[in-house]
Amino acid sequence: MVDLIGGWADRAQTRPFAPDTLTSVFSTTKAIAAFMIARLVDQVKLSYGQRVADIWPEFGGLGKAHITVEQVMAHQAGLPGFETPMEASSWFDWELICRRLAAMAPMRKPGDASGYHPVTFGYLAGEIFRRIDGRTMGQALRDDIAGPLGLDLWIGLPDTEHHRCAEVRRPPALPNLGPMNAFKRAAFLTPWASPGGRSLAEWRRAEIPSVTGHATAPALARLMGAMANGGWLDGARLLKPETIEAAAAARFHGADLVLPYELAWGAGFLRNEGLGIYGPGRETFGHSGWGGSCAFADPERGVSGAYVMNRQSAELISDARARRLIEAAYVGL
Repeated sequence: MVDLIGGWADRAQTRPFAPDTLTSVFSTTKAIAAFMIARLVDQVKLSYGQRVADIWPEFGGLGKAHITVEQVMAHQAGLPGFETPMEASSWFDWELICRRLAAMAPMRKPGDASGYHPVTFGYLAGEIFRRIDGRTMGQALRDDIAGPLGLDLWIGLPDTEHHRCAEVRRPPALPNLGPMNAFKRAAFLTPWASPGGRSLAEWRRAEIPSVTGHATAPALARLMGAMANGGWLDGARLLKPETIEAAAAARFHGADLVLPYELAWGAGFLRNEGLGIYGPGRETFGHSGWGGSCAFADPERGVSGAYVMNRQSAELISDARARRLIEAAYVGL
């Protein structure tokens, strides 16, 4: 293992970034959520081809009756955000957001294209998980994975851990989303597009499996390492190889309606093919987060990696700092 640490955890430069410093990883949280959904598939409690309405009956109205789990996980449900106004603080009310999603008509025919769901993904995947497992995804992560295996991974950070968090420095500019459309506006550009109006402590406590993950880089890399090595981590098998293959398999490849890229989506994972942001492997998969974080698994080489930071860039999925480190690591291999 290679673990590089540098810089400061606070703006005043009084706290060096330490091995136990926790960082907000924003959408890299989606890789954890995809792993947790894969666990249900592995346990034969869920299938990717299953209809969401069979698990969550209230969801099935207004043209959503045939949306499948894999369409939700591949950002093909047509629910990238809410066009109808609401308070940004409403995102902190899980039941309210799930009711709004159930009462929403897709903005495009489900399965027709991918349109990145930056925040709603967490409620869709999280409610599917909760309806089957009975626990929130964050609680199950703590009970079944992070706690037993000693991984510093959190979806919903307890107050006792807040003192370890790095202060985030926002990016110097807005990301380039390309030509505007209704999907991008709903996903990113309304006043209520992302959680807001609450304290930083409430953000850290919130269990939103699309954006509120906190982690160290080694913890993310070890989790993805299980997916790069047949499902094994520290002598425990977390997933069967066939489950990993199913989770990573491409569900869609083409121009995304929200992100300005040609993307290949697995079941919640961003595939490396065509992008090359996670090293040279075509079969490598992972996810990136706002500002530069990322985590990936390379099953062809048995390699995984992660990058976290608290000084954000304006890049959407391909932070230059992470790419330099990943490229150097592969040169070393």
